[in-house]
Amino acid sequence: MEKVKRTFFSARNIATLGILLALVIILQAFGGSFSIGLVTLNFSLIPIVLGALVLGPAAGALLGLANGIVVLVQVIIAPAGFYFFIWTYSPVVTTLICLLKTTVAGFVGGLLFRVISRKNTYVATFVASASVPVINTLLFVLGCLCMPGTINAFQESIGGYSGMNIFVFICVVLVTFNFFIELAINLVVSPALHTVYRIVEKQYYAGKAKKKTVLQEENNDNLS
Repeated sequence: MEKVKRTFFSARNIATLGILLALVIILQAFGGSFSIGLVTLNFSLIPIVLGALVLGPAAGALLGLANGIVVLVQVIIAPAGFYFFIWTYSPVVTTLICLLKTTVAGFVGGLLFRVISRKNTYVATFVASASVPVINTLLFVLGCLCMPGTINAFQESIGGYSGMNIFVFICVVLVTFNFFIELAINLVVSPALHTVYRIVEKQYYAGKAKKKTVLQEENNDNLS
């Protein structure tokens, strides 16, 4: 256990986590999301995926929680559109949706990568990258189903959807387009960035090992 703790809390991991945490906050708060239709596309899932791939499930969950907190603050301070409606009528469920969906998604993504990478790292990267937006969306849908009265009232408020089955409304109107965009982005960008990170990491350790070898040779020469 102590070995695991020392490995996770190394200077490199802490620095990496800090950078990804800053990216999550910046992307979510200042430019990583924009509205298409009724729901906001969330590009801050990318650093959550990277954290899960590089640092593991705990880091993925922490980054997901940070994202959820930022989203919740945005919903409370300046709610708009769909989120204004659900925050007004179902604040408790809305809070749980904001905090849990990306937290669980980050944790499960990291867990899947850890398990599958024992067999195939390439496959594990894509599975984990896909799992984060999938779980994020599934929990969003589940949360919406937990407040049917609010969703029905929202259907009536926007017109043209009154009487539509609530599950169909959530999947078709609130989720479908946004989900596939987020999934495509994560499947393309996250594995690419993860590959770059691994290349840089290998070069770093290769350079460090080479430097250590040179120093050892110099020490041996001085002793002789």
